[in-house]
Amino acid sequence: MIPLSILDLAPITEGGTIAQSFESTVALAQAAERLGYTRFWLAEHHNIGGIASAATSVLIGHVAGKTSTIRVGAGGIMLPNHAPLIIAEQFGTLETLYPGRIDLGLGRAPGGDHTTARALRRTMQGGEDRFPQDVDELLTYFSAPETSRQVRAIPGEGLDVPVWILGSSLYGAQMAAHFGLPYAFASHFAPQALLQAVRVYRDSFRPSPYLDAPKVMMAANAIAAATDEEADFLFTSLQQAFANLRLGKAGPLPAPRRGLDFPPQITAGIEQALAYSAVGGPERVGEQLRSFIARVEPDEIILASSIHDPAARLRSLEIVMDVMKG
Repeated sequence: MIPLSILDLAPITEGGTIAQSFESTVALAQAAERLGYTRFWLAEHHNIGGIASAATSVLIGHVAGKTSTIRVGAGGIMLPNHAPLIIAEQFGTLETLYPGRIDLGLGRAPGGDHTTARALRRTMQGGEDRFPQDVDELLTYFSAPETSRQVRAIPGEGLDVPVWILGSSLYGAQMAAHFGLPYAFASHFAPQALLQAVRVYRDSFRPSPYLDAPKVMMAANAIAAATDEEADFLFTSLQQAFANLRLGKAGPLPAPRRGLDFPPQITAGIEQALAYSAVGGPERVGEQLRSFIARVEPDEIILASSIHDPAARLRSLEIVMDVMKG
C-alpha cells in the first residue's frame, strides 16, 4: 500500500476556539498514529482567521510530545519569513527531543497576504528571490560538525532532519531536483501544474547525499463518511472556506450547509482548486484516491481533511485507511 500521511492546519472552526483547535489537532495526530499513517504535517500560515498553525515549530513540538511513533513535521515552513539559522536551530532542537521523527518541508510563499508578508520579513531586498541561497544555507547548518565554521546551528549540525521542497509550480520542482531533495506538491488547492511539475522533477533530478532517486508526495483532500450524501454535506465546509477566501472574507472553517449557491465564477474556481478531492462513502472515496494515484504515480500521498466536526474528521481518517488497506 502506498504510504498515507496527514496535512493539518489546526483549523479554527465556526463556533470554536483556538484552544479547541489545538486539542483537535492532537487528537487527529494520535488517531493517525494508531491507524498507521506515516507522517503528520502542519503548515505555516499567518493572519488567516481560520488557521491556528502560525507558530508551526511550537505546535510540531506539542504534537510530537503527545504522540510516540508517527513522524511529525512542517508542510511547510515558509522559509522567506525566517533566517535559515533560526529554522536549523528550531528543527535541530525538535530532532534532538524526538529523534528520528521530525520532517522539515520548505515553502517559498509567505503564508499570508502581502501586508502580513511585510510584517514578517526579516529584511526587505527589493523582491530578490533568495530561496535557493536560503535552502543551501539551511542544508549547510545540518551538515557534519565543523569547528572552523564561523556560524553553527547548535543544536542542528550533524542531525538527520529530512528536508523536503514544497511547491505548486515548476519552480519548486526544479529546486527539489537541483538539490536532490524529496518534493511535495500542493495539489489539494493548486493542482493545475501537478503533472508537469512531477515530470520536470523526475526528469531533472540529481542524486544527492540526501536522496538517491526522486521521491514525490502529492496532496489531496479526503473527506470520507458512511455514505456519499453525508460526505458531500461535510465537503460544503471546505467549499464555503474557498469561496470566502476568493471573496476576501477568510475566517473560521464554516459549519456544513445545504443548498450552497455561489456565483458561477466562484463555483468554477472552487471546482478547479479542489479538483484533487476524494469525497464520498467508502467505495467512492477509494475509487477517487486510487484514480489520483494511478494518474500521478506518487511515492506517497498526504491528505488534508477540512471537516468542521472533529468526530467526523477522525471517522474520515479511519474510513480512508480501511479502504486503502483493503
